[in-house]
Amino acid sequence: MDVIARNRKAHFQYEILEKVETGIVLTGTEVKSIRNKDVSINESFAHLDNGEIFLYEMHIGQYKQGNRDNHEPKRVRKLLLHKKEINKIAGKIKQKGYTMVPLSLYFKDGIVKVELALVKGKTMVDKRDDIKKRDVEREIQRAMR
Repeated sequence: MDVIARNRKAHFQYEILEKVETGIVLTGTEVKSIRNKDVSINESFAHLDNGEIFLYEMHIGQYKQGNRDNHEPKRVRKLLLHKKEINKIAGKIKQKGYTMVPLSLYFKDGIVKVELALVKGKTMVDKRDDIKKRDVEREIQRAMR
C-alpha cells in the first residue's frame, strides 16, 4: 500500500466509529496528479445523494502536462461501494451528528482507494482530554528513555 495523502486532523476533530475501503471514479489526468502527490483531503467530506456516495472538496491539482481536457481541481467525485454497504452506512448517517470523512488516499495494486470513516464530531472537552492523554504519554516515554 502506497499512501498518498492522510487526513491528520480527522483523528483529533472526530470520533471514528467505523472504517470502510472504497474505490473512486477518476479521470486520467487526476490519476497522474495523484501519482505526483498533488492532492489534499484535509477539508473533504462524503455525502449520500440518491443512493450513491460522493466525495466533496477533495483537491487534486491540475496535471502539468495535461492539455485542454485537464480536470477541474475540486469537482465532486463518486465513490464506489456495493449497494449493501451504502444501505448500511445510509442508516447511520441519517442520525444527527454523524458524517463521513476520508482518512487516507492510497494505491492498492495500482488502483486508487479511499479509506472512508463514519465519524461523530468531538466536543471541546473530548479534545482537551485527548491532548492531556497525549502529553502524559509523551512524559512517560521521556522518563522511560
